Amino acid sequence: MTTVNPTTPEVVPPPADDAWLTDLNDDGPAGQLALQHLRGLLVRAARHQVWRLRDLLPGAGSGELEDLAQQAADDALVAVLRQLGTFAGRSRFTTWAYKFGVLHAGVAVRRQAWRHREVPLPDTFTLVDTSPSPAAVTEASHLAHAVAAAISSELTPHQRRVLLALVVEEVPIDVLADRLGSTRNALYKTLHDARRRLRTALIASGDLDHRPDRSNP
Repeated sequence: MTTVNPTTPEVVPPPADDAWLTDLNDDGPAGQLALQHLRGLLVRAARHQVWRLRDLLPGAGSGELEDLAQQAADDALVAVLRQLGTFAGRSRFTTWAYKFGVLHAGVAVRRQAWRHREVPLPDTFTLVDTSPSPAAVTEASHLAHAVAAAISSELTPHQRRVLLALVVEEVPIDVLADRLGSTRNALYKTLHDARRRLRTALIASGDLDHRPDRSNP
């Protein structure tokens, strides 16, 4: 006769790939168990990404990195549950969900890295002379001045600040969104509109060849 040790917890495997959605929408024990498995997956994803990016946080110890991973996993869990209806089944559910953990961990690390740094929001584009050979720099210098002039004259103040912060100062977009009280999507649209305006202006001035804009259908 086989006896079961009551002190040994039962190890329950995660849902089958085609059962995740059903279980996560269940209000009973199956739903709670699926949530536990999902959070475990997201913790692993977030922890992997946090440690991969740990060079961005040179003063952080293992405890702080683990806290970031746990917080990112919590944020990712909320995001996954909010986006469940968008899962189209083109990949495994775990693959789809894992990406949320990676994304939110990256955001958490970048925010922490910039936490005590000033976010530059320049309103003008300053050219930097890197002293290349005169023959090689003539055309590039002319184009650079044309770009600087177009940034100054063709863009709105908001477009200038967003473009220069993201492209020149290399501020992470999620950090900039936090500081400006905006969203990633809104900043992406601002950046897209700014680039389109610059392209139109440079084509009109003869400083850029006219080619089909692949960003438009």
